[in-house]
Amino acid sequence: MFESIFTSTAQDTISIGPAMLGLLTALVLGLLIGIAYMIACKKDGYNKNFIIGLVLLPAIVSVVILLIGSNVARAFSMAGAFALVRFRSAPGNAKDIAVVFFTMAAGLACGLGYVAFAAIFAVVIILVLIVLSVSNFGDMASGNRQLKITIPENLNYTDAFNEVFDSYTTNSQLRKVKTTNMGTLFELTYTVALKKDVNEKNFIDALRVKNGNLNIVLGIPETESTNLN
Repeated sequence: MFESIFTSTAQDTISIGPAMLGLLTALVLGLLIGIAYMIACKKDGYNKNFIIGLVLLPAIVSVVILLIGSNVARAFSMAGAFALVRFRSAPGNAKDIAVVFFTMAAGLACGLGYVAFAAIFAVVIILVLIVLSVSNFGDMASGNRQLKITIPENLNYTDAFNEVFDSYTTNSQLRKVKTTNMGTLFELTYTVALKKDVNEKNFIDALRVKNGNLNIVLGIPETESTNLN
């Protein structure tokens, strides 16, 4: 059903017409992917440089595939050249990684000449990306909160707050424990679901009695942050 626009991948010459068509298709798909990513990350924010990279990546991949063709020697040489490149960007979240692989797949399809398949594939994935991002798919329950409590090192945190949690929450789970202030304090991170119509100030005041009036932070659960560096 989907045929390559290139008549042969074994030849050493590149047809300018099909090559330009594949390159332009890759650029258009990269632009659409970049726009879709901005829509999907409108609430969380995004990095301009990352968007530019998404736009250019399909075209770059398509050119690389076009130059390699079916030449094994070129493939190994190209792999060695790319192995010398050092990527200094901090790793992104799972969605960023998936989008990068998506753009590479689109560029690969364009480089092989399957522009119709690349276009359909890109449109489908873009629609799924936008729908999943703007919908509530995968969101935690709205009543869940993240609670951080600082306690002195001599306080047994295992069941120190059970009484308070039983009174103010429907569910509580200890997520993380770490030392702070040169090991003299502990910071506990909980995920809690507050009961309906609970007064948050009363909840915090009850916790302050237990932890000696040290720091308490109650907020929305942290999600994987988007790389903004």
